Amino acid sequence: MARRAVGHRLVSAWAFQSDAMSPRRLQLRLDATQYPEPVRAAKLDARWFEDGDYSIHYLERRDDGTWQCHWDRHPKPGTEPVHFHPSPSASGDVDPSEIDANPHLGILFEVLDRIEERVTTLYEK
Repeated sequence: MARRAVGHRLVSAWAFQSDAMSPRRLQLRLDATQYPEPVRAAKLDARWFEDGDYSIHYLERRDDGTWQCHWDRHPKPGTEPVHFHPSPSASGDVDPSEIDANPHLGILFEVLDRIEERVTTLYEK
């Protein structure tokens, strides 16, 4: 999955950052030269679980702080299992998410496409 992801134009490097809580955590470093100022760095952390749940967290480091959002599939009282934590803070508030592809590689590339749309929007501002 990581080798396929690094073929995306925004991805510059990857590493597995596993720990006891997230044994399947893939970190993708995104190419900061693809972003306009004030974005200084960007990354995507993807976690997958044996039951099919996932969490994909996108983070931009900017001159004025951070901008982040994430896509999840897991049980959450009061909302659908597949949901989105919107930017700029990715707080506890959730919106429905239409991203729920199978296999997980499909989810990852759908998220990368959304990030690419975000970069285009940043240049248009």
